[in-house]
Order: sequence, then C-alpha cells, then structure tokens
Amino acid sequence: MFETRFSALAPIHVIGGGLAGSEAAWQIARQGLPVILHEMRPDRQTPAHRTAELAELVCSNSFRADDPQTSAIGVLHREMRRLDSLIMAAAEAHKLPAGGALAVDRAGFSEFVGAKIAAHPLIDVIREEIDRLPPREWDNVIVATGPLTSPSLAAAIGALTGERDLAFYDAIAPVVQRDSIDMGKAWMQSRYDKTGPAGTGADYINCPLSKDQYYAFVDALLAAEKIEFREFEDTPYFNGCLPIEIMAERGRETLRHGPMKPFGLTDPHAPTIKPYAVVQLRQDNALGTLYNMVGFQTKLKHHAQAEVFRAIPGLEGAVFVRLGGLHRNTFLNAPKLLDGELRLKADPRLRFAGQITGCEGYVESAAVGLFAGRAAAAERKGEEFHPLPPTTALGALLNHITGGHIEAIDAGPPSFQPMNVNFGLFPPLSGAVKSAEGKRLRGGEKAAAKKAALSARAAEDLDVWMATESSSLAPA
Repeated sequence: MFETRFSALAPIHVIGGGLAGSEAAWQIARQGLPVILHEMRPDRQTPAHRTAELAELVCSNSFRADDPQTSAIGVLHREMRRLDSLIMAAAEAHKLPAGGALAVDRAGFSEFVGAKIAAHPLIDVIREEIDRLPPREWDNVIVATGPLTSPSLAAAIGALTGERDLAFYDAIAPVVQRDSIDMGKAWMQSRYDKTGPAGTGADYINCPLSKDQYYAFVDALLAAEKIEFREFEDTPYFNGCLPIEIMAERGRETLRHGPMKPFGLTDPHAPTIKPYAVVQLRQDNALGTLYNMVGFQTKLKHHAQAEVFRAIPGLEGAVFVRLGGLHRNTFLNAPKLLDGELRLKADPRLRFAGQITGCEGYVESAAVGLFAGRAAAAERKGEEFHPLPPTTALGALLNHITGGHIEAIDAGPPSFQPMNVNFGLFPPLSGAVKSAEGKRLRGGEKAAAKKAALSARAAEDLDVWMATESSSLAPA
C-alpha cells in the first residue's frame, strides 16, 4: 500500500523522537517517502525524560483547551485534526476526562505513537545519538531535538549559527495583549522622545506608579511565591537578565533605577506630577497586537505573576498571552536564522521543528513538526509547498517563529522568545466586532465575539489553503 514511485528516493532524516519529530516522520511517510527517525534514548537519557518511548510527555498530560471558539489552542487542535496529525490521533485515542481541556493518559499516548511509527513500512527508527552536524550526504534533514538537545549537537549548531543566536537559558518577560491595556492610565512615549532607527518617539506603552504604589509593588514582588531551579538548571544568573524579584532583593530603589526608571517620561494624564516609577511595554510582534513588559523576566509562579502585575496601573485587566520565566531551553533565534519553510539559512539542507524553533507547548511543537514534515516531503518530491495563511493558528505560529517578531535594536542578547499559540498572533479582524443585530459589543461579549470571528476566519482560510494544496496533501 505504501510502496510508491517515491519510496526509491533517498530517505529524509529526522533527528529527535519527541512530539515534533514523531509527527514530522509520520507526515513524511504518509507522503510515500522513506524516513529515518533518530532517537538517542535510551542510550543517552536527558535529565527530564524517564522512558525510552517516542513522544514521551515529560511535564503535564494536558493539551489545554479543546474549544476552537474560545481558545487559539483549540483552533490549532482543529487544524491538526484536519491535517492528519498523528499526535492528535493519539490524544483522541487516549483522552481522559478534563472538562473543556484535552488531557491524555501518558503511557497509552506514547505507546500509540510508538506503535504507529514502528508499524509504518517507510519509517526506520534508529536508536543513536547524533552528536554533531549530520553528514553532507544527508541532504534533507529535520532537527527536532527539543529544549534538551544533547550538548554536543547543540555546540555544533551553535558553532554553525553563531552562539549568540542559540540560547541555552531563556529569560522570558510577560507578554500582554495590546487591547487589554488601559490607555486611560497608560500612554505612548519613548524615553526622552527618542525615535531610534525604526521609531517615532512614541514606541513604548508606559504605566506610571506613585511612590506608594511602587513600594507596594516591591513588597508584593518580594513576598510572592517563586519557582526554584530544577537540578539541571544550575547555571547562575547573569546580570543582563536578572529576574525582577532578584533585582528587588538588592534594594527597594533598585527597580526604579533599572527597568522601572521614570526618567525622560511625562504622563500626559497628569503632566504636572512626575511618576515615581514607570513600567514600560515594548511592541513584541509585527502586527502590534502584543507588547512585552521590558525587563520583567521572573521566576515567580504564574498565579503570583498575574496577581502582582495586575496591580500595576493600566494593567488591571491585562490579558497575559505568556507569563515570565527563566529556565533551561535550547532554542534558535529563529526569525534571523530560519526561512519561511524552517530551513537554516546557513545550511538549507537542515530544517528545524518543535521547541528548538521557539514555540512552547506539546501541541505547538507537534504542529511545527507537521509543517516541517510536509515541507520536507514536498521538497523531496519537487513540489511547491505554499505557506499556511497567517490567519490560521498554525500559520500565525509559523509567522511568529520565522518573521513576525520585532528584534530589539541593542547590543544585548536576542529578544525573540518562545511562545504558545494565542489569538494575539493572529492578524486583526477588519472592522469592529458587532452583534447579530449589528450593535457594537463591549467587555466580555466583545472578547468572546472576537475570538469566535477569528476562529471562523481561520477555518475558512484553512479550507481554501487545503483546496490549493490538495495534490500534495493527499497521502500516497
């Protein structure tokens, strides 16, 4: 059944048997092409994995919300099901009761994926560590080695790309949806009205704090629950990205002379009153829908972050699409290094997938693997593979990874950070969201209607894309 005119071609190599690598291998084989999946476990284990199973779930067993009308991850679930995802089929076969979420039985899920991969006549699984760049005769390779890439392979990738563009510890600042910030309290201004190479002099959102508000913020920050480093995250902090709570421990005035300094800023809502401290947010994506909290990388637990940061004037109703963190995570500065098909610009025979590209989450990793597998298969077959519309969940995620991010213009480390799929990555809707009767909506009704409209547009645009790709999408 699977023997086709393509099976005589040289195999495509996939390095890494996690969710992204397993999904990529499956997609390649479903196109009638031979694939070799290289997995280093059990010969070499990582600090996080416990078994030798393919697609092992090392953290939560949840794939998060499954409703495409209310969540971007639900939209991504829907798209992956339509695109013949092995990971979503495994989740469906081993789902557990979890309300509106899609949770799975860990052991059954991994066993399902492993059995499907093992049974496919075009997939060979080789248990070995790839500890250097693949040999030149491997002309079509997907690297899906995840956030715990083996040190030797990571060093080889770093040498090829430039170590500055391969992070081993990421300092993540929270990211907020732009339309959830109260601009009745905040305002747009760059410090000292500087325009910079691509600025206008009003490039940051500024949230002012009085003296009392600042000290209350510092007290709350110091008292909040924090996450400790895990055993394999033993690298000391470096001053370029200290967690904000560590800065606060160095003195109550430290933050207002660091990331919260009020200098060079004037609050137009109260021009005669100088703020005692200011929180700045910087545009985080090309669409202008997301803003990150400048200098607010943190090890606070997520519930504590939401509580403490929503006490900042202007952020009381903030919708956080990503909360902060500082942890071990090997990932590329993808917008700089990868092209639109996830190929490494410095060596296009290498394509990357999964968390190493700068996405977060089980489903997102598998989705990027799905795209990488199909793109690699199309290349091997000599077919054109069109990018997904950025209005779809997968297209929006890929757009963020490969080019939708705003790079900070400074001498510091790259500002690109991993992210889950979220509606803030989708291009804005054209026109205001209205009720069925044509009335403008407000508050929760407006937010719900906006999500439903983004979901509906994503479904329609995926249908159009699938129709144009029908010849290459059809399994061999």
